[in-house]
Amino acid sequence: MRINDLKPAPGSTKAKRRVGRGIGGHGGKTAGRGTKGQRARNTVARGFEGGQMPLKQRVPKLKGFNNPFRVEYQGVNLDTLDAVAVQYELSEVTPAHLHTHGLSHKGALIKVLARGEITRPLHVTAHGFSKAAEAAIVAAGGTVAVLPSPYRTGRPPVKGNQFTNR
Repeated sequence: MRINDLKPAPGSTKAKRRVGRGIGGHGGKTAGRGTKGQRARNTVARGFEGGQMPLKQRVPKLKGFNNPFRVEYQGVNLDTLDAVAVQYELSEVTPAHLHTHGLSHKGALIKVLARGEITRPLHVTAHGFSKAAEAAIVAAGGTVAVLPSPYRTGRPPVKGNQFTNR
């Protein structure tokens, strides 16, 4: 089989209706647009509602601001780290370990948070730590290593488009 042999299953596609090609076929003369008027002449602007105040002008402008350079971290708690370390007998926990065990998304920035307790000394590497989490890890005899920002300029590329925050 070659690429030129490929075709859709029979009955799955339907030819587009060609209108405005004379009275011999269906859709001749007015081509399904009715007679006369603004819509028959194809001059209606997008969003025009016949003179009524359009929706995009009726809706109030939103207050507030969304930071396009926001850095989003994925939080992982101490009890989760401890459970993973016990289950897989780890002495070191990195973002790669968390991803392989299904606790974070690939490439996510990890921040360790202080919910729960840690019962064994662990060497934890992450992009961020809360003060309480860092203190708990060190108190349990472990160490903390902060990874540098993966972004060249220190902040992520802009999210949104030219209409964001307008």
